[in-house]
Amino acid sequence: MSIKKVLVINGPNINLLGHREPQIYGSLSLSEIEKALRQEAEKLKIEIEFFQSNSEGDIVSKIQSLFGAENTGLIINPAAYTHTSAAIRDAIAAVGVKTIEVHISNIYAREEFRHKSFIAPLCIGQISGLGADGYIFALKKLAVL
Repeated sequence: MSIKKVLVINGPNINLLGHREPQIYGSLSLSEIEKALRQEAEKLKIEIEFFQSNSEGDIVSKIQSLFGAENTGLIINPAAYTHTSAAIRDAIAAVGVKTIEVHISNIYAREEFRHKSFIAPLCIGQISGLGADGYIFALKKLAVL
């Protein structure tokens, strides 16, 4: 069974892309990244949905909405919650969908507190430091699973 639907979740401050620290996160806005992903999903014949929240609880609830979903994958950029959220980690574990963690910046070349991910051990992979292209790579990988 291959992945037919992908949910892309972005965490806190990702809504400020294009304005927030462009030297770290680049100049693309979240809507521009979503547009590129929508175009790629169309080519891959995958249904795609986007969700962004600055609230940990909203992200947990959205992940839980995947419970029982078949042929569904998750791309998540938990942003700062990567390093702090047992709740998001536990939600991903509970729903059991194939998940790829994405970070625009290289979290391992930044402050030491960013080197630990609560999420990565539950994922089939992590993409870090490849800019917005990381989302495209994650989508392409999910498409062949």
